[in-house]
Amino acid sequence: MNDATNADAAGEERPAWWAVVSMSLGVFGLVGSEFLPASLLTPIAAELGVTEGMAGQAVTTTAAVALITSLVITALIRRIDRRKVLLGFSVLLILSNLLVAVAPNLPLLLAGRIALGVALGGFWTLSAATVMRLVPERFVPRALSVLFTGVSAATLFAAPAGSYLGDLAGWRVVFLAAAGLGALALVTQFLALPSLAPRGHSRFGTMIEVVSRRTVGLAMIAILLVFTGHFAFFTYIRPFLENVTQVGVTGISVILLGFGIANLAGNYLGAFLFERSMRFTLTVMPLVMGTLALVLSRLGGNVAVDAAMVAIWGLAFGAVPVAWSTWITRAVPDETESAGGLFVAAINLAIATGAAAGGFIFDTSGIESVFAVSGAVLIVAAVTILTAVVTRPAAEAA
Repeated sequence: MNDATNADAAGEERPAWWAVVSMSLGVFGLVGSEFLPASLLTPIAAELGVTEGMAGQAVTTTAAVALITSLVITALIRRIDRRKVLLGFSVLLILSNLLVAVAPNLPLLLAGRIALGVALGGFWTLSAATVMRLVPERFVPRALSVLFTGVSAATLFAAPAGSYLGDLAGWRVVFLAAAGLGALALVTQFLALPSLAPRGHSRFGTMIEVVSRRTVGLAMIAILLVFTGHFAFFTYIRPFLENVTQVGVTGISVILLGFGIANLAGNYLGAFLFERSMRFTLTVMPLVMGTLALVLSRLGGNVAVDAAMVAIWGLAFGAVPVAWSTWITRAVPDETESAGGLFVAAINLAIATGAAAGGFIFDTSGIESVFAVSGAVLIVAAVTILTAVVTRPAAEAA
């Protein structure tokens, strides 16, 4: 057997936890870098001589490129060892942050963010398929929860740490530090990741074939609904807390910290629940989130109650990416990379849809209406999952 076959066989016998941790470090670096500009817009715009709206395109550009990358990457790399590809994405993470750190103008800064979008979209597309080859099947939900710990940690630390360090030493130093985190991820992955030969038959038509499967197509609709509802809510949580809950900046920070901590715990809650009931986990999380959004839209205003509901939302949402990534490994085991690409594309489309629709509703009807619509979308998502999404493993559903 070659090295890749040996690695797969080892994954079936014992979990390669250090390899999973190395991927979680990559996630931390990628997601943290993705959202750093949000906490540094003012100094970036001032130094580059552009408006904050123009500087904000650093986030939009990354998301757009990640969306495109997620749809084409498996076809482009179908003959390349996945270890080399993942290491390449970590190199791109480092280079993108270095380019941003030294960029003298907006075009070069956006070039760095384009490189980050490629790394982000590509890494996420391969993540679930890679994890399922690193650990035995029974450990996949737990391994994915470790992977998504990187997301929660980035959400929890990137904005406040970026803002603080940027104020202390300048925004360019923040991106140099992000490049350093990327280097740590690269070294860890180089030492821990085994050789992983490509699997499946990914071509440009493969993704169309995968999404045409009834089980996958309906699941992608449900995923789009869940994440659209979430991002419509989360994008506008600050104006809700300011205008309805009526707390200041310190109160907002504390409430969002509670959300982040609960979100981190939700990763492990999702793995725990998923190992017991796939359908229950996939259905109950958007149901809880939708109910909270509807209650907040009607009864929000008490600081303690609102903070508790936002934290519960974070707990429920923390389980969502873990649950759906695990669903992909079981429902589409023959083309997990292509299904992962569709998953990443659906999430990025949901980010844009949720933020844009939420903004329109906010401007025309107020923040309470945003939460009401978010809640309705999430309830529809829960009903869709309960009635239309196949939750049995592919072998049993066949």
